[in-house]
Amino acid sequence: MRLGKRVFFVTAAISLVVFSGCLINPQVVNLDSQGTTIVCFGDSITYGYGVTSNESYPAQLEKWVSLPVINAGLSGETTSDAIKRLETDILTRHPVLVIIEFGGNDLIARIPVEKTTANMEEMIKRIQQAGAMVAIADYSSPFILDKYHEVFRSLSKKYKTIFIPRLMSGIIDNPSLRSDYIHPNAKGYQLIAHRVARAIIPYLTRNAFLRKKANNKS
Repeated sequence: MRLGKRVFFVTAAISLVVFSGCLINPQVVNLDSQGTTIVCFGDSITYGYGVTSNESYPAQLEKWVSLPVINAGLSGETTSDAIKRLETDILTRHPVLVIIEFGGNDLIARIPVEKTTANMEEMIKRIQQAGAMVAIADYSSPFILDKYHEVFRSLSKKYKTIFIPRLMSGIIDNPSLRSDYIHPNAKGYQLIAHRVARAIIPYLTRNAFLRKKANNKS
């Protein structure tokens, strides 16, 4: 068994024990999803701009979980662009969980926050209607995109998604974790992967438990 799977199963066991202690929000929509993949849906931060494909955060995340992780990131993409490929690039992958990470290019393109919010809502609703859980990866840090922080948090609460706050905190202001003025380097992406894994593994564990329970009844 490779190290990533060992880490996952150890973490999974711990998560099951402490589930009653409210480590997760049991109201997350589609907690019992029947999907088979994790899809990372986002812009250059998801794509892994500035590093090799094996150093992107989705590639590093796959070491922590037992499901295939699909990198559906596209550099330069706004939320308006993303909606156009939601069906073909995301929903056809039969996801158990879709991790949404957008915002930076909306700011650069001067897309109004209201439009970004509406686009995010459409993506969330369509993914949930397809039967998958949603995680909103909040790209903001206190130094960049701070106005999106409360927007994303509110959307997560409204639509009962997983919320991963401040993805770039401690990275955007640390040159040793960046490949340029805004994108992480391999170590920066590794930190992002760890933050994402820490947020989603309890939900994946609960999902596996619910599915096993359902299968035992059938």
